[in-house]
Amino acid sequence: MTQGIYEILSNVKIARDVYEMVLSGDTSAITAPGQFLNIKIEGLYLRRPISICDWDGETITILYKVVGEGTEKMADMKAGGKLDILVGLGNGFDMTCSGDRPLLVGGGVGTPPMYGLCKRLVAMGKHPVVILGYASAEDVLYEEKFHEMGVEVRIATVDGTRGVKGFVTHAMDGLDYTYFYACGPIPMLRALSDASVTSGELSFEERMGCGFGACMGCSCKTKYGNKRICRDGPVLKKEEVIW
Repeated sequence: MTQGIYEILSNVKIARDVYEMVLSGDTSAITAPGQFLNIKIEGLYLRRPISICDWDGETITILYKVVGEGTEKMADMKAGGKLDILVGLGNGFDMTCSGDRPLLVGGGVGTPPMYGLCKRLVAMGKHPVVILGYASAEDVLYEEKFHEMGVEVRIATVDGTRGVKGFVTHAMDGLDYTYFYACGPIPMLRALSDASVTSGELSFEERMGCGFGACMGCSCKTKYGNKRICRDGPVLKKEEVIW
């Protein structure tokens, strides 16, 4: 983990209530897709944890949904602004487990970490298949960016306005996959865990206090005791989670 001042290069709306922000600064603490960062917002006590969508040697891309005071303030930020950020928090996905045809599942703003993961799996010569789930067509994120990597993409929307009508599990019919990775709301993760036929990894979205394991405010019950989502997660193995 590192703490630094990052410059906003761009901050644009890309879907209903969802923005893409590109930051410039030190990325050396990011070691795996699935990690997150924690942003200090002026006037607010707690930092805001946001998953890392993608990164390179100089920039970090994040996607966030406006859901409260912190993200409302972020949506008004302009290029050239500066942010105090903790970077490289949590553990990421283990790509050595993927097999040749991993399944990547993102629900809503659980989509961003799937993009960074997919990009790196493709670079390893793997053949991911991606399922993205949303409430409606207005909420769909990054579909074209996944297509640009040459992977199979399936969309599910609750209202049926795009892709399969229903949930991500409805889009799994007939799929043959070697392992799965998922990020999204807890009901989605539980349903996917029950429906999956392989082992896999689940990235949990939790409200956090400190973001690095000091406050125990984001604990999850596992077979090995309570684990802190910010420190021991956000990625946990399917087999260890107690629902």
